[in-house]
Amino acid sequence: MNGIINVLKPPGMTSSNVVVYLRKLLKVPKVGHTGTLDPQAVGVLPICIGKATKLSDFLMSDRKTYIGELTLGVKTDTLDVEGKVISSKPVKCNIENIEEAFKVFSGDIEQIPPVYSAIKYKGQKLYKLAREGIEVSMPPREITIYKNEIIKYYPPDKVFFKVECSKGTYIRSLCRDIGDYLGCGAYMSFLMRSQSGYFDISHSYTLDEIEKYYKNGAIESFLIPMDLPLIKLKSIYISSKVYNKLLNGNAVYVDFIDNKQDIVYNEYVKVYCKGQFIGVGIFKDDCLKMKNVLL
Repeated sequence: MNGIINVLKPPGMTSSNVVVYLRKLLKVPKVGHTGTLDPQAVGVLPICIGKATKLSDFLMSDRKTYIGELTLGVKTDTLDVEGKVISSKPVKCNIENIEEAFKVFSGDIEQIPPVYSAIKYKGQKLYKLAREGIEVSMPPREITIYKNEIIKYYPPDKVFFKVECSKGTYIRSLCRDIGDYLGCGAYMSFLMRSQSGYFDISHSYTLDEIEKYYKNGAIESFLIPMDLPLIKLKSIYISSKVYNKLLNGNAVYVDFIDNKQDIVYNEYVKVYCKGQFIGVGIFKDDCLKMKNVLL
C-alpha cells in the first residue's frame, strides 16, 4: 500500500499518535506525517503510507494555512491554552493597535520556537528538557508570513485570525510575539490547520471514516496517489527503452526524454515511464538522475 492520506487530526492527539494508529490499522510498517500539528490543534495532517514516505520532505516544504484565536492579557509557559499562566496584564489596546501588530509580524521575519516543542537540541526534544526544568536558549529562525489577517475581534481580549505561512512557523510563537508587541502578552487559545499545500480540510477524513472505509475494502476512497500532491513539480515523460534503468535508479540521458521542452536543470521533476509514475528526479549534466524510485 503506497499513497497519502489527508487526515483530519482530532484535538488531544499528537501527530505521532496518528501515525501509530494508522500503522496498526493498515498493517503497513512505513508510515509518517508531513509536519507536526500541536496536540490540542485540529485540522489537516497529511500522512504518507509505504513508499510515499520518501516524499515527505517535498510535502513538508509546502505553505500552511491556519485559522486561530489568540487571547490577549495572559501569557502561559507553553504559549497555548494547555499551559500554566506565568503572567497577566490588563488589555489596553484597541483594534487599530492590533491591526498594526499583525502587519508588523508579516513577510520575512525571525521567530523563536516555543520551548515546549518537538524541535531537538543536542539530540533531545525541547519539550522534554522544559519539563525537566532545563532552560535552553534557542536562536531565532527565519520564516515567512505570506498572509496574516484578522477575521474578527471580540473586545477586549479575543482575536480570531487567519495565517498563511512557510514551513517551520509556530503559530503559538506568533501569538506570543503579537502579545508582547502590544505590551499585554497573549497565548494561542485555538488552532486549526485548514490547508497544507495540496491538502485541504474540506477533503480530509477522520480516523473513524478511514477505519470504516478500510474495513469495507474501499481503500481508494481515502488513499491519494503519490504524484498528485506534487503539483509544483514539472512532469517528465521517459522513453520505455530505459524503463529498467529508471527502476534501478540509473541516470538517463536527455536523448530519452519525450518532452524535452519541459526540461529544467537543477530542479526536481516528476518522472513517468510506460504510463506510470516512477518517482522524483533532477536534471544535471545532460542527465536525469533519480532521487527517489517509488515503484
